[in-house]
Amino acid sequence: MTNAQYVLLYFMCINTLTFIVYGSDKYMAKNNLNRVPEFFLFALAGLFGSVGAWSAMYFFHHKTKQLKFVVGLPLIFLAQVAFVMYVLQNIN
Repeated sequence: MTNAQYVLLYFMCINTLTFIVYGSDKYMAKNNLNRVPEFFLFALAGLFGSVGAWSAMYFFHHKTKQLKFVVGLPLIFLAQVAFVMYVLQNIN
């Protein structure tokens, strides 16, 4: 496997995991169970799972009324896009 394939595999795994965790938190919220801490939800997004988080937020209608998620997740995504573009432009 090439490095690019490893990176793509990581992106796929982290975003799938993030999507599942957001869905699980929605399930737990509806059933009055122990919830996933918001810090952990944001941490998953920050570890390049922002696409999965943003997708799950609207797919499950979860956290869509909380401004810190509605604004925060797109900002995390934009920061990650900027970071990836910077890295790609500075590769030897």
